Amino acid sequence: MHKGGMMRFESVERPDLAGYAAKSSESSGRRYKEDYRDNRPAFERDRDRIIHCAAFRRLEYKTQVFVNHEGDYYRTRLTHSLEVAQIGKAVARRLRLNEELTEALALAHDLGHTPFGHTGEEVLNRLMDGHGGFEHNRQSLRVVDELEERYADFNGLNLSFEVREGLIKHSSPYDTPSGQIDEFSPGIVPVIEAQLINYADEIAYNNHDIDDGLKSGYITFEQLSEVQLWREVYMDVGDRFPNATPDRLKHQTISSLIGMFIDDLTVETSRMISENMINSVGDLRRVNRLVVGFSPELARKNRELKQFLLNNLYHHYKVERMRVKAERYICNLFQTYTNYPTLLPSKYVRKMELMGRERVICDYIAGMTDRFALDEFKRLFEPYERV
Repeated sequence: MHKGGMMRFESVERPDLAGYAAKSSESSGRRYKEDYRDNRPAFERDRDRIIHCAAFRRLEYKTQVFVNHEGDYYRTRLTHSLEVAQIGKAVARRLRLNEELTEALALAHDLGHTPFGHTGEEVLNRLMDGHGGFEHNRQSLRVVDELEERYADFNGLNLSFEVREGLIKHSSPYDTPSGQIDEFSPGIVPVIEAQLINYADEIAYNNHDIDDGLKSGYITFEQLSEVQLWREVYMDVGDRFPNATPDRLKHQTISSLIGMFIDDLTVETSRMISENMINSVGDLRRVNRLVVGFSPELARKNRELKQFLLNNLYHHYKVERMRVKAERYICNLFQTYTNYPTLLPSKYVRKMELMGRERVICDYIAGMTDRFALDEFKRLFEPYERV
């Protein structure tokens, strides 16, 4: 027993992890020392803290492609994060990586996202010009380091270094790693689990955006037939299930695509780990190469699919219309709060002296759900709306 009457526990590491997997017992630790009531490994504890935090719950009403009020079928940041976790864990299990770290990273990677998707991020970055800018990976780190208020002794969630590093170095076609923070050794690759999340993220959004795009009618089966990867898998599924309805064929094709991506990613990553003689996290840092990826052939087909979605879904005129509306909402909210900061809840006003007015306003808006932002806009600008 020691202070506070709590027992010290030794965490139990899984015995089946590969040598190159990140291990809780070898973690670089947390910012603040803590005493625990149980023996969960560090990354499992991180995963649990993320699930219970307020920012994670808000993801339920944050845009992926379709804004919340457009329908309850479409993916949100929350369902997207769950799908990323499912895909990431499937690959991690095959490669004997740390599944708890993989899951923690998947569930936390979008915590810093704004309402209205990437439009919200772009607008806030522009509005924060001269005040430090805005980038959602940095904001995810800010959420888990500073903005969550759950513990008596510190701000944030006090997550392990490896989770925090994975958040700041997250990379995708829409995310440039924000690793220019000395604590996280800029220019040094993160652990394999963090690299894996970059691809699990891409697999998830490519495939669920096909589903949502078809459901909405913004893209059609005829258009998709022009994409080699979709055409090949869809025809194979059709041959195997000749009596299936189009909707069932769609779901079966997307399932087959996800399985194909998982298998390819597993085989190619295993090859690259072996080729670079990575037997430990230390080896990975020393070699300093990304070792997670698709085979060249699947990568080529995937690029064609992504270009199709960019041209036909993300730039669909109805999505663009919502983007314009979202920009107006965020610009008006930001400017109004800047001119009249006492419109914010009092706890945010108190933070302004320490953090600066613009940064606090940015934090407040970034934390909004789509629904809250729309309601707040009505409260501030529609004369007959109750305040």
